[in-house]
Amino acid sequence: MILADKITEERKRNGWSQEELADKLGVSRQAVSKWESAGTVPDLQKVIQLADIFGVSIDYLLKDDIVLSETEVSLNTTAHSSRPIRRVSMEEANSFLDMKRKNAPIIANATFMCIISPVLLILLGTMADGNVLHIKEPLAAGAGLLFLFGMIACAVYMFIISGMGDDKMKHLEKEEFETEYGVSGMVKERKSSYSPLFYRGIAFGVVLCIVAAVPLIIGGLAEAPDYFLGVLVALLLLLVAAGVNVIIRVSIIMGSYDTLLEEGEYTRSEKRVKGKLEVLNGIYWCLATAIYLGWSFWSMRWDFTWIVWPVAGVLFAVYSGIARLVIGVEKE
Repeated sequence: MILADKITEERKRNGWSQEELADKLGVSRQAVSKWESAGTVPDLQKVIQLADIFGVSIDYLLKDDIVLSETEVSLNTTAHSSRPIRRVSMEEANSFLDMKRKNAPIIANATFMCIISPVLLILLGTMADGNVLHIKEPLAAGAGLLFLFGMIACAVYMFIISGMGDDKMKHLEKEEFETEYGVSGMVKERKSSYSPLFYRGIAFGVVLCIVAAVPLIIGGLAEAPDYFLGVLVALLLLLVAAGVNVIIRVSIIMGSYDTLLEEGEYTRSEKRVKGKLEVLNGIYWCLATAIYLGWSFWSMRWDFTWIVWPVAGVLFAVYSGIARLVIGVEKE
């Protein structure tokens, strides 16, 4: 095992992020990242600091043929955790990456279907109100609701199917683990190759979501008739759904690499925070769903009540920030 892999392994064993290790050493996070990717090698003084921080010998860090005994590994692990840490093999890592790549389009398409579910209801409802194509309101509402519930039912089925595969390896996203020799290097190489596609996908998806509002804004300024504004709202939802679809696809795949490397949103400290927030997050979205369904059935304005979801998304970001701040304060 080379120095880069030993630094990565010891950092993860101690439950530190790259930034946390960098703070202890008085260097930048980028420096630690380069050490772990074998882009650069720490100088002797930093190697001495690393050995002291990790509680290992300098020889162990510098000599590739020296490995920690099971007793030493157990002592290091016990010092920071009362539970044994899982070992992830190359086979398990590849299975996890393949599963995520397979599920990414399923989850993205299911989300797409949820977003576009009210499109037909909006179109037919505005046409019925404007007496366009001589569509009667009961027929418009019936057809629109049938399409809405059909899309949601299909989306829920797809979410459940993808979730059944995810459950088998959910522990990688929630629990601490160690990777066997060679796994980190393989994942880093695949992440590096995928990164350009990821950034292009995020950029395209975000731009599409922003551009989606332009036709509706122009229609509003031009004082277009209500039925035409309804068409523009439907177009907005279709474009946003397409943008979100792309973002979800690339994010799930990139997230699978971060999961195995315990980086980004999957560092050990982040997992501990997510574990505490999991129940509260479930309550939040159940409440948002209850508000959406209650308001929609009470008012029968399915063409308008969809606004609950973007508002809930924005408020969720605020809620998450406050919750994380509170948890951080409690931890201190």
